[in-house]
Amino acid sequence: MKKEDIFALQQLLATPKKIAIIPHRSPDGDAMGSTLALYHFLLKLNHKPTVIAPNDFPNFLAWLPGSETVLIYENDKANCAQIIKEAEIVFTLDFNALHRTGEMEQVLNKVTAPMVMIDHHQKPDHYATFTYSDTIFGSTCEMVYNFITFLGNKDLIDKTIATCIYTGITTDSGSFRFPSTTGTTHRIVADLVDLGIDNSEIHNQIFDNNSFDRLQLLGRALQNMKVFPEYKTAYTTLTQKELDEFHYVKGDTEGVVNYGLTIKGIHFAAIFIEHKDENIIKISFRSQGNFDVNQFARDHFNGGGHINAAGGKSYESMKETIKKFEKLISKLTI
Repeated sequence: MKKEDIFALQQLLATPKKIAIIPHRSPDGDAMGSTLALYHFLLKLNHKPTVIAPNDFPNFLAWLPGSETVLIYENDKANCAQIIKEAEIVFTLDFNALHRTGEMEQVLNKVTAPMVMIDHHQKPDHYATFTYSDTIFGSTCEMVYNFITFLGNKDLIDKTIATCIYTGITTDSGSFRFPSTTGTTHRIVADLVDLGIDNSEIHNQIFDNNSFDRLQLLGRALQNMKVFPEYKTAYTTLTQKELDEFHYVKGDTEGVVNYGLTIKGIHFAAIFIEHKDENIIKISFRSQGNFDVNQFARDHFNGGGHINAAGGKSYESMKETIKKFEKLISKLTI
């Protein structure tokens, strides 16, 4: 981050302000961990922060400290819009294009207060007054740790803030197994552990809180998986009927796409999930090695993300979407 930006933000944060903190739509562990870490940090500086998520977050993140204070835009649009309008600073975390907030985009487009972007995705838009954007980092939470350090307030990182940061680093790094995990990542995590976080319990809360329905849904997704060894690709599907059969709730399909990559010789995996209420097919892409799923998602499925992890969507039927995908992979070099 530029020295002049750090100085300007230090001046901006020197006196108490109303601050809105925004994650992306369908917030994951990194989005919730980073926004809540920043929320607790700003409280320590005597600001009045409010985290406003575009829609609800998964239940397996509801234990995060401060999660009960998060406002959900979809549930209270007028109040949330007013808070954003009155904010003296708006932070946007874990996304770099306002359309990633869904309906909230129209509210954020009208913001006149300084905006601060902290994000690790590719090709950021230019809406923020202050931009801390770097794809080298595996998580926005790692960047929030740095951001607090840049401001000269590392001493304010306590167990609560550390717990939030650790959660986002853990989830976005695939429990420290993705290539974006560096020595610096581990040094930050060591610092968080030294601050007293219960890293074992955090893992339990994130990964060992499955409902029986969720495991059955995973079983169905694995049954539906199709493998194309000649294209080094595997994909699976879940229809709305299957989601309903196993009483799907937000977060139940988190991580399912990664199972395709556990198959020997597979370097590209995808999951296609039908959401009839939104009339779209939501897609997650994962890859190993140099195959760029971010570009693939941008080019073909109205999405984007990282080189090895991206999302997209299709407005066609499941049948037509799969037909398109199979045609595309037959022409890829992976």
